[in-house]
Amino acid sequence: MNFQLEEAIEVLERTPITVAAMLSGLSDNWLKSNEGEGTWNPVEVIDHLIEGERTNWLPRLAFLLQEGERKPFPPFDRFAHLGRSELPLQQKLEEFQTIRTANINQLRMLVDPAKDLERTGRHPSFGVVKARELLSTWVVHDMTHLAQIVRVMAERYRTDVGPWTAFLGILKRP
Repeated sequence: MNFQLEEAIEVLERTPITVAAMLSGLSDNWLKSNEGEGTWNPVEVIDHLIEGERTNWLPRLAFLLQEGERKPFPPFDRFAHLGRSELPLQQKLEEFQTIRTANINQLRMLVDPAKDLERTGRHPSFGVVKARELLSTWVVHDMTHLAQIVRVMAERYRTDVGPWTAFLGILKRP
């Protein structure tokens, strides 16, 4: 097993900084592009990350630590963020940074790595899960959405790169 709480926090605390560096000051052509119908643009990804901070990671962890396997923790609506916020991107990035910082501080107070990581709870779809698995998923979820933002942005120039598509792995389709 590779999970270590402080290493996980290293990634979690960098995600808001990374997306801010990637997206701040970009034109709407970059920020509002997507991969087609039913896909998210970079701003919608930020909205989703904020929603996860509010209703997914820490609330579920706290529920798991309190309830154990007695009750499943509440489901997370992965699409609740769509169409909800018209705030400027900079405000969204600041909100993400603020709530993430607060959640990391709460995480450090809530979890004792020596005794809490193997504690179990009940996921509404997966059944029994460990706190360590939930926390690992939070980290990989961030990485997934960082990759998604980059992939969506690269897709804008798919036809513009001409034959170099053959050398650009990010543009390869399965």
